[in-house]
Amino acid sequence: MIPYSRGISFGSGEVSSPVCVLSQLLVHPQPSQWWDMARSRNSLDSIITKYVYELLQKECHLKKVTLPVDATESEPKSFIFMSEDALTNPDKLLVLIHGNGVVRAGQWARRLIINKDLDSGTQMPYIKRAAEEGYGVIVLNPNENYIEVEKTKAQVQLSSDCSGEPAEKRERKDKTQKETKKRRDFYEKYRNPQKEKETMQMCIRDNGSPEEHAIYVWDHFISQSAAENVFFVAHSYGGLAFVELMIQREAEVKNKVTAVALTDSIHNVWHQEAGKTIREWMRENCCNWVSSPEPLDTLVESMLPDCPRVSSGTERHELTSWKSFPSIFKFFSKAMDAKNSSVKPTPTRRSNRIKYEEL
Repeated sequence: MIPYSRGISFGSGEVSSPVCVLSQLLVHPQPSQWWDMARSRNSLDSIITKYVYELLQKECHLKKVTLPVDATESEPKSFIFMSEDALTNPDKLLVLIHGNGVVRAGQWARRLIINKDLDSGTQMPYIKRAAEEGYGVIVLNPNENYIEVEKTKAQVQLSSDCSGEPAEKRERKDKTQKETKKRRDFYEKYRNPQKEKETMQMCIRDNGSPEEHAIYVWDHFISQSAAENVFFVAHSYGGLAFVELMIQREAEVKNKVTAVALTDSIHNVWHQEAGKTIREWMRENCCNWVSSPEPLDTLVESMLPDCPRVSSGTERHELTSWKSFPSIFKFFSKAMDAKNSSVKPTPTRRSNRIKYEEL
């Protein structure tokens, strides 16, 4: 579970962790302060997200940067996190991309944060290790693609009037639906108090999908950075987003990126129509740590003609980023040494396997 020593303040009191918040809500459902907390925090997901965001700023010393960079005050916005030297570090820059789903910036797996600990479930070990080794850091937020806003009465009415049915039939149907909705809303208010209004999604400009987000951050931040060596760690769908970035910005990526570590990436060079030159570059500069029963760094056969695949030392998809953590930084060091000596980086082999005990 998340260590109870990590405190975060919500409202007037201080609680130990998001899990501690949830447990107190379950054990003490009557006091109004806990009911209000449940309503205002939306869900456990939003509590964890807020908690990790605060840790990124307080413990990892990252700053939040708003997207789009030229956003007006009224339009939907997203953000990323970066170190103070992310754009000015002349040597190394580390870029982190998580997978798809409910996770947000700084997280690998929500399940691990709740059931295991912050080290395995968040990107904080990568960020702290990067800072120790002199990297700048940029943390992407590819799932923050829209905001939800409450529908106006006119919009709600318009959506119900667009059925194309005869007026008489629609009136009978509307009457039945209103009665059903009234009963449903009564129970929904207590089951899910944070969602009492009908909402609509407003996409964030140029960041409407993980792929768009990766390209936008590349164009406005990564490509503008001073670092001679850019390194990516991309988990699951993040690997697909990176391959799409490479397809759209091939020459720039080849010129700027030194090595890419994928962790159980779901990319597919055939479906994404990655060209021959991209596949060749990936074979030389990428490595995919996949879920496998084999010991860490054991070569794993692949049916795709892209990058080498090695075992992450675990069969659990969500644990692959954590289990491969020490190997990835060694892979980056080798890639940088090879670049400096004009020798191609050698993929991890069975002979130099890192023992599991080193974790």
